[in-house]
Amino acid sequence: MRWLVVALALLASACSTSPTGRSQFMIISPQAAIVQSQKAYADTVKQLESEDQLSADHRLADRVQRITGRLVTSAQDHYPQSRTWDWSVALIDDSETVNAWCMAGGRMAVYTGLFEQLKLTDDEFAQIMGHEIAHALANHTAEQMSRAVAMQIGLSAINAASDGNSATTQGAQLAAVLALQLPNSRTAESEADTIGLELATLAGFAPEAAVSLWQKMGNLSDKRPPEFLSTHPDPATRLNALRARASEVAGLNPKQNKAAIYPVTIVYQKDAPK
Repeated sequence: MRWLVVALALLASACSTSPTGRSQFMIISPQAAIVQSQKAYADTVKQLESEDQLSADHRLADRVQRITGRLVTSAQDHYPQSRTWDWSVALIDDSETVNAWCMAGGRMAVYTGLFEQLKLTDDEFAQIMGHEIAHALANHTAEQMSRAVAMQIGLSAINAASDGNSATTQGAQLAAVLALQLPNSRTAESEADTIGLELATLAGFAPEAAVSLWQKMGNLSDKRPPEFLSTHPDPATRLNALRARASEVAGLNPKQNKAAIYPVTIVYQKDAPK
């Protein structure tokens, strides 16, 4: 049983706190998550280039850089740990995919389907990118990686402790499950909504755009659920929460003064004809 005791002690002690005060399970450090994300992002970009999947839309690239750059400035002002991040956005040419993401360390991607399917205003796009950047600021990548590693630790402990004893195996499995009672993905998404809305407001974008954005998302999901919504909270609940929160955060930047534009790297087909 020694392996089981050691494993459970490790799982129980791996705690951290998110920017909203939520307790997080963290075996993988944020810095380790950044290192691994850097490798994954480089591989992703290389594959996109080889498959000719990067957008050649210079105007869209400029728009993404301008809006995301303001959000990054706001992030760096309020989350000092992000000042050393290598901020970049891969612009993926896929008109059918409505999605965006941000890895640990500020490496992002945007699918052109977001603009083509939703006809986004600048303020609405800022809400999407604020939400995605919030995932990185709240160390959600490290949290997800920790969950995966913890599961492996639990399985190893079960194998080492059981020695073929089914009762011991069942008990260890139950203990591992109880040790892994982590906030589900919907909790993380709601947290990203809160942080992202504040971030976009501080950057100078209209907070009420969060409401119109998710109304558009809801209308689109009537036809086919966007990948972006696959693990997100119930649309009606989310709209009510965002509507209330938008009124609250408006005072953070009542004149909607725009933040400076940080030079975020946009990865796209720069050599394509304009």
